[in-house]
Amino acid sequence: MSTAPTRLRLGHLTPGRPSGPRPRLSWWLPEGAAVQYAYEVRLTGPDWTSGRCESAQSVLVFAPERPATSWQVRVWTDLGESDWSEPAPWTVVALPTATAAWIEPHEPVVAPPGERAAYQLRHEFTLAEPVVTATAWASAQGIYELFVNGTRVGDLELTPGFTAYRKRLQVEPHDVGALLRAGVNSVEFLVSDGWFRGRHGFERAADGFGDRVAAWLVLEVDGVTTVTTGPGWWSRPSRLTADLMDGQATDFRLPAPGSVALDAPGWHPARTRDGGPDQLVLTEAPPVRRIAELPPVSVSRLDESVVVDFGQNLNGWVRLSDLGPAGTRLRLTHGEHLGPDGRVTTDHLRAFDFATKQLLPAGQVDTVVSAGPGVFEPRHTTHGFRYVQIDGLPGALAASDITAVVVHTDLPEAGWFRCGDARLEALHRAAVWSLRGNACDVPTDCPQRERSGFTGDWQVYVATAALTHDVAGFSAKWLNDLAADQWPDGRVPTITPDPTGDGPSGNPFTDAMAGSAGWGDAAVLVPWELWRAYGDRELLARQYASMVRWVEYAAAAARERRHPDRAGSPLPHEEFLWDTGGHFGEWLEPGVPPNPDPTADHGIVATAYLARSARVLGRIAGILGHDSDAARFGRLADRVRDAWQHEYLCTLGESTQGNHVRALAFGLVPSHLRDAVAARLASLVTDAGDRVGTGFLTTGLLLPALADHGYLDVAYRVLLSTGIPSWLEMLDRGATTFWERWDAVDGGEVRGSLNHYSKGAAISFLYTHIAGIRLPEDPGPGEAGYRRFIVEPRPGGGLDRAEAEHLGPYGPIRSAWQRDGDQLRLTVEVPPGTRAEIRLPGGTTTEGPGRHTFTAPLTPQ
Repeated sequence: MSTAPTRLRLGHLTPGRPSGPRPRLSWWLPEGAAVQYAYEVRLTGPDWTSGRCESAQSVLVFAPERPATSWQVRVWTDLGESDWSEPAPWTVVALPTATAAWIEPHEPVVAPPGERAAYQLRHEFTLAEPVVTATAWASAQGIYELFVNGTRVGDLELTPGFTAYRKRLQVEPHDVGALLRAGVNSVEFLVSDGWFRGRHGFERAADGFGDRVAAWLVLEVDGVTTVTTGPGWWSRPSRLTADLMDGQATDFRLPAPGSVALDAPGWHPARTRDGGPDQLVLTEAPPVRRIAELPPVSVSRLDESVVVDFGQNLNGWVRLSDLGPAGTRLRLTHGEHLGPDGRVTTDHLRAFDFATKQLLPAGQVDTVVSAGPGVFEPRHTTHGFRYVQIDGLPGALAASDITAVVVHTDLPEAGWFRCGDARLEALHRAAVWSLRGNACDVPTDCPQRERSGFTGDWQVYVATAALTHDVAGFSAKWLNDLAADQWPDGRVPTITPDPTGDGPSGNPFTDAMAGSAGWGDAAVLVPWELWRAYGDRELLARQYASMVRWVEYAAAAARERRHPDRAGSPLPHEEFLWDTGGHFGEWLEPGVPPNPDPTADHGIVATAYLARSARVLGRIAGILGHDSDAARFGRLADRVRDAWQHEYLCTLGESTQGNHVRALAFGLVPSHLRDAVAARLASLVTDAGDRVGTGFLTTGLLLPALADHGYLDVAYRVLLSTGIPSWLEMLDRGATTFWERWDAVDGGEVRGSLNHYSKGAAISFLYTHIAGIRLPEDPGPGEAGYRRFIVEPRPGGGLDRAEAEHLGPYGPIRSAWQRDGDQLRLTVEVPPGTRAEIRLPGGTTTEGPGRHTFTAPLTPQ
């Protein structure tokens, strides 16, 4: 048994990733420790120690910003004084103080979107002495790869990522010491449009942040600024044209990036310009990387086409090593589905432009011109696909010559689930793959059609994501952009980062839908779920002003505007009804065609969200010590709840599953009527054949709403039902990720995206109710981040066993149960420094760290 702390981390980053100023340290206590009394931190290179610090805190502990190469910690617990931990990298860095100019390619004429070259930007310089250490600080307005002396630097992809570029642009430090040498050296960017000026979003608009790409660099060699971008840099178009969504074209007959010296023809002076983003920042999120590789499950020849099936819907690209003879032109079309003729179809991925009422191109096409033997692997585009169709290949394709490369944010895995029903395990896998496909630097709605950071998608899924992966830093980075894009009046745009920035775009539909309830509420509800899962008080404090602005905007909209369909004089409660503005509403309920009409009355949804966000904001204000705000927003929540009850409760019984679920989940129903509302919800579900009737906003809340209000059996019946609409029907029809629509594949027809994670939020039920690991609804400062948690398994659905594990901030939590006759046998593992409330039919007990086994009578189903 280890007697030292383990799993040392800086902030929310994995070891080795650079951390900015004001580092925060976390560690797991030695196995078996119940409580920490004190800790000591030691830095090496140069040496420094904090001395003994009396504190029980072992997660996100502030430390001084000091130079060092590694750090260790030891703790004093109820077990006594621990050993020192193993050293972990001390990667606390500050942005360089040297100034650098932004440089743009020599681009006399900007080509149309999708036809733009990726540009090489190169500088050559001489070093008199061998190099000991060197750091290249790099960024771009676009996507860049960096080459030093012809060698690609690092393994990060799609750098510098996607942010609110006008206000926040990420800078990455690259260790390039081993690539430099005494004598002549070269440093070169390869820059493409990326998110900066490439096409993305449901309108596929280009030039969202500008019409010129640019690069920025500071190279420090042995502590001295040696090279910066500015005069003396040269530009030429590369052999690539690239758009993040349309695809990448590569002509291998032309020279490779990093291989053309400045004495070759074709170079022009790069353009130096003033101005850039308001702030260069270090990221607090994990980087995008190539995470995995998948071989084909089948390769088929159809006349002049080769169709490759990888058996899994994913985000990334393919690596192709059979390019045909020199001069061969290949076209690679990536898609999620095959048409009746067995070829890849992308018609269902053509986004609809609500402004022009036109379908837009699907994109996802790479092209290659061969120069003979070689390997094609695009890095300036990604695709959402399961299938690839290759046209132009003269011969057969061996399965070993093509590989799917899975590309997404390198999120550490944090949870798994197993049980006696293989279908539920497959459901869990589909949800995990959906998250992986949609976590590509920002949380997207889909990886193929729009690839935008829709606020509503992450609002409904973040709590589920936090069960399976560590999404703390990933979410914190995105919330910075949400706050940066928030409008002056407090409304939150539908997507973030938003190319329009913090104000109207001029597009009537986009502007009308900004501030949609359930989408804009991400400003409050995402930080709240991160608080529950990770206990990061500093994140709450940082986002607090954004939260207040959002709730005050929604409250003002309720107070100052009245839906034009209302007749007569306003009643007093209408001051707290939010029934105006553009809202998506429940969105994509079964059998309800999407109709985002900005004039529609979605008051039953919007008012509910105003009540929810005001209530949560009041709790956050209390945690942060803003007592007057806590009281103010608590009163607002009460009044909005009362208005909702006055306006909608009497007709709720005639309403939808979604409205019943929201009423119960948000605490909008008076206690004496909850049983009746829950019974009505169960009746609606039963009348629907035990199938889902919810849409985008409440599907993830349906099963808990049933189970927590006396209808566990109905929840299991819905979970295990088949037919449209149901989760398992997706799997039965071949889904490997969750679909945007319940009936996306029906009778040979395919509609909408086949990789949307929102409906996958249902797998939280596997953890919180089947395995029974869940958080308190309203954790205080000493409870958040799984410092206190609940284990309450709720067997049902004929399951004979289930188990789950979650890696929380304090260590691994595990719950495993099985049926033994009429008894339930449960094993729970509680991490050091935490306590668990074990709830079983025979009673409740609180347990500290260690492994605990219980036996209890099974509750009849």
